[in-house]
Amino acid sequence: MKAKQTKGLAGFTLVEIMIVIAIIALLAAIVIPNLLRAAARSQATTCINNLRQLDTAVQQFSIEAGKHVGDIVAYPDDLTPYIKLNSNREIPPCPTHGTYSLNTIGNQPSAFCTIGSSVTPPHVQQ
Repeated sequence: MKAKQTKGLAGFTLVEIMIVIAIIALLAAIVIPNLLRAAARSQATTCINNLRQLDTAVQQFSIEAGKHVGDIVAYPDDLTPYIKLNSNREIPPCPTHGTYSLNTIGNQPSAFCTIGSSVTPPHVQQ
């Protein structure tokens, strides 16, 4: 009795592999820009929330210290008791390495980021 021999032709052809790679590349081309935009929006939102926190701290400090419109606030020393500090016991920084500055009391908004409108989306309070 003869043993039946089968040829092992299981596998993918070169064309099938190329089609799969093309589909994956197309999906990546669609998804990656959206992920980058989402990251930029997240950083801007974090920065704006930090600016709002600073602005609220300026208002609280000015009320408690009896400051008036036009008075200067020593940043960050005067505001540290009014802001939730990060794990390093510092005022949270801008996520895109901008720096926060303050105008005098009474200017709205009093806190601003050095990056400001130079990026999209902008790091500016409304």
